[in-house]
Amino acid sequence: MSVKIRLQRRGRRKQVAYRVVVAESSRARDGRIVADLGHFNPRSEELQVNTQEALRWLQQGAQPSKPVRDLLSKLGVLAQFHGMSPVAVEPAPEPVAEVAAPEAEAAPPDADGEEEPTAPDAFGA
Repeated sequence: MSVKIRLQRRGRRKQVAYRVVVAESSRARDGRIVADLGHFNPRSEELQVNTQEALRWLQQGAQPSKPVRDLLSKLGVLAQFHGMSPVAVEPAPEPVAEVAAPEAEAAPPDADGEEEPTAPDAFGA
């Protein structure tokens, strides 16, 4: 018996809501369920899931469907299941920029504090 955590459609036409349920994979989408974990309303983006029960079912081998996997990762349940902290991971530090060496061709400033004029370049400027 293969068990899946998936969405069960509820609500009226064009006013859809879903229940997050645990069901046998061979059952129909709206068929008999093993456990009810919560609900999801995509119109108001309301999501309520019993995270402890969801974690328990994942540990027992239940496979979440793709939409449920996305919802559980948003709640941090999958991070707990995989042994990571549910807090967002910090990005890697940025590489340190190399310090440019001072130009050796620069002429020292005059006594007035101005640089000496240099020879014109190859373009005559």
